[in-house]
Amino acid sequence: MSNTRIERDSMGELHVPEQALYGAQTQRAVDNFPISHQRMPAQFIRALILAKAAAAKANVELKQLSESQGKAIVDAAQGLLEGDYMQHFPVDIFQTGSGTSSNMNANEVIATLASRLLGEPVNPNDHVNCGQSSNDIIPTTIHVSAALGLHEQLWPALVHLVQVIERKAVQVHPFIKTGRTHLMDAMPVRMSQVLEGWAQQLKANIGHLQDLLPSLQSLAQGGTAVGTGINAHPQFAAGFSRQLSNLTQVQFTPGKNLFALIGSQDTAVAVSGQLKAIAVTLMKIANDLRWMNSGPLAGLGEIELEGLQPGSSIMPGKVNPVIPEATAMVAAQVIGNDTTITVAGQSGNFELNVMLPIIAQNLLSSIELLANSSRLLADKAIASFKVNEPKLKEALSRNPILVTALNPIIGYQKAAEIAKTAYKQGRPVIDVALEHTDLSRSQLEILLDPEKLTAGGV
Repeated sequence: MSNTRIERDSMGELHVPEQALYGAQTQRAVDNFPISHQRMPAQFIRALILAKAAAAKANVELKQLSESQGKAIVDAAQGLLEGDYMQHFPVDIFQTGSGTSSNMNANEVIATLASRLLGEPVNPNDHVNCGQSSNDIIPTTIHVSAALGLHEQLWPALVHLVQVIERKAVQVHPFIKTGRTHLMDAMPVRMSQVLEGWAQQLKANIGHLQDLLPSLQSLAQGGTAVGTGINAHPQFAAGFSRQLSNLTQVQFTPGKNLFALIGSQDTAVAVSGQLKAIAVTLMKIANDLRWMNSGPLAGLGEIELEGLQPGSSIMPGKVNPVIPEATAMVAAQVIGNDTTITVAGQSGNFELNVMLPIIAQNLLSSIELLANSSRLLADKAIASFKVNEPKLKEALSRNPILVTALNPIIGYQKAAEIAKTAYKQGRPVIDVALEHTDLSRSQLEILLDPEKLTAGGV
């Protein structure tokens, strides 16, 4: 076989691409799992490489590796991160449930580069994997990659979305629209009140996600194969967390119970559940925007979203709410990701969860999708929509539900009769109320003033 070399592992010899940095175990995984042709997420691989560097630093401190070996491993890891490292990580998402194939992929690639730097062999298992097992490094990497994704991607995006919504709320505060419950006309609300509700939903979600941080930044590293810490130095877990914190500028700590962190993925399930809650919030915001933008003639037409592209290949002039639609699809995907993580989280069989790769894939996918769609929703939908004030005033003037304000004066039954008559005759409620009550027009104008009917008034 041309353009290959022979590599050996505990199962024998194997042909590996000549220029590949990885070795036999990675090649076996490539051969064994041609399933999705999707690699593990780049965020996960980045976190795994960082974890290998942190482990080497800790092992040098603890005299488990020589300084030269440790430095070569750290330099190899840093060199990978500075280049196109994903080309060296071909293992499919659907692989061994412990993620051993991805762990050995990293061990082999880093060992090859470290050996070149050092000028003598660096072993994937004995040196790069020193004090580790796939069973603790992969759960650790799930936590680390998710924590970095939250800090670097999702939180900044959600904060940006909240800020854009709050700025827009100030701009649209003067506008009053017909409120809707059950998609039916209800009492009036200010446009600003609608947006402030969205912002508060997002703030609550951010807070709930922050509450999960201590658990997410608590790591399984040091538990090795089953949680007992076999073959790891007693101080390795503490040293690893300290070194990783220095490398990432995120505070990581050793887990209080390593058996729990290796045998279960409860924290990942909890984080995914909160990501699902964010998806539900984004779905609500996206659908509100779609409904308010509907029309422009036969729908509500209360706002006009920024036109971003032609909306039809056959209907000229049609423009669709593409950003809210894309956001709604993201929300659906994240909800589906959460279902997968929930099922995978149940696969903690005795001392090890055996669906770790798919948990990593779906968790990081949800974080990235929510981050990217939040920014688009902020910048290309909410920040730029225009309010159709004439349409708002037209609907308000014909809204019989305003008669609710007369309940304390004329009673619910009488108010209901006025509302039904106004609906049936298509007349403004104030005109019908004038005919069916003893109240003067000036009194009715005050009582039925939409501006005074919104909480907080002017």
